[in-house]
Amino acid sequence: MSKVEDFLTAEQEQTIVLAIKTAEKNTSGEIRVHIEKSTEKPPMERALEVFYSLKMDATELKNGVLIYVAVESKKFAILGDEGINKLVPENFWDNEKNIILAHFKDKEYALGLKKAILEVGKKLKEFFPHQSDDTNELSDEISKG
Repeated sequence: MSKVEDFLTAEQEQTIVLAIKTAEKNTSGEIRVHIEKSTEKPPMERALEVFYSLKMDATELKNGVLIYVAVESKKFAILGDEGINKLVPENFWDNEKNIILAHFKDKEYALGLKKAILEVGKKLKEFFPHQSDDTNELSDEISKG
């Protein structure tokens, strides 16, 4: 599987979008998933570039989280904005990384992403609970590069 289009079916993509919507119901945090074919760069470096290109740093509380996947390169990263990183320990996303890794090894890409997204949502809720005046600042759709 080397094409981004083959990574997830349309139905699986909708499952992930629904997971993002569900996760964001309890938090003011914003979650995005970006999938691209490959990268030569370290995954965190490329994720940071994508983070800025998607304008994820424009959220009011700086509480966006990007799950970045490079399909052919078999690399991924979870990146939180500075508002989150100021509040959480360094290894904050390790559990979510392990969820993704375990499911990706079994070629359960959608399930790994869905479970990780829901866990990210739980953690965001702790630091950024949903407020009555919250708006969805970023698209829930999967971006592709």
